[in-house]
Amino acid sequence: MQTLKEIKYLLERRGLQPRYRLGQNFLHDHNQLRKIVAAAGVEPGDLVLEVGPGTGTLTEALVEADADVVAAELDPEMAAIVEGRLGDRVKLVVGDCLDRRRHLAPELLEILDGRPFRLVANLPYQAATPLMMDLLTRRPNCLGQVALIQKEVADRLAAPSGGREYGPISVLTAALGSIRRVTVVPPGCFWPQPKVTSAVVAITPNPTHGVEDPEAFGDFVGDLFRTRRKQIGTILGRANVPEGFDAALRPEQLDPASLLAMFRAMRAAGD
Repeated sequence: MQTLKEIKYLLERRGLQPRYRLGQNFLHDHNQLRKIVAAAGVEPGDLVLEVGPGTGTLTEALVEADADVVAAELDPEMAAIVEGRLGDRVKLVVGDCLDRRRHLAPELLEILDGRPFRLVANLPYQAATPLMMDLLTRRPNCLGQVALIQKEVADRLAAPSGGREYGPISVLTAALGSIRRVTVVPPGCFWPQPKVTSAVVAITPNPTHGVEDPEAFGDFVGDLFRTRRKQIGTILGRANVPEGFDAALRPEQLDPASLLAMFRAMRAAGD
C-alpha cells in the first residue's frame, strides 16, 4: 500500500496538487484501507468496480487480492498514475462514472457486461449517493457495495423513519437490502484533510425482500419525498391513497415496509 510520502511524491513528480473540485482527498491510513478490503470479502477472480482510484492506493490492494478490477477515474492525470503503476492489471476508464449524474456510465456497463460484480471504493462525495442508489435499484448483478463516503450520507442511508435524516435513500436501502457500518474514518486519515468525517459502509442487496420493480419503487419514493412535509393525500390526491393508509400522514412518518405496501397497492389498483 502507498504511504503518504509516496502519494505526495507521485503528485509532485507530475507537478500536481490535489483538486478540491474533484473531491481529491487521498486515503493513506493503511488500517482503514485493510478494513475496506476485508469488509468487501474479495476473492481471487472477483469482478470489482472502483470509482475514483486517485493514485491507486486501494486499487493496488484489490489487485494484490487477485481481483479483476475495473476503475473509473475522472481526472486524466490520476488515471495516468494508475496506468503507469498497474498497467493492464486494471481495466481503466477515464471519465465520469455517471451518465447525466444519475446512472452508471455506458462505458462501464459495457465492460461489466452483465457479470456479477461488487463496488469497492473511496467514493468522490458528489458521486456517492446517485451511484450507490443506481447500483441498488437498477443493477441486479451488483452483489454488494463497500464504500467510503461522507458520514452524513452514511447516517442518511441507515436512518430510521420519522427523523430529519430519513429520506429516499434510507427507504431504498432498507427495502432493497441491508446496511452495516464498518468503521468511522476521521479527517486525519486523508491528505489533504477534508472538513468532514467519513465512514465505510457495506450494503448487501436482499432479493428475498421481493420488490418487483426496484427502479419504479425508487421513482415512487423520490416523488413522495420531494414534498416530504406535505400530507400523502395532498401529494397523491386523496382519491388515490390506497385503502388502509392514513392520507393525513407525511412520507417521513411511514417506514420502508409501509411505503412498499403503498407502492404495491397503487400498482395493483392501476393494473
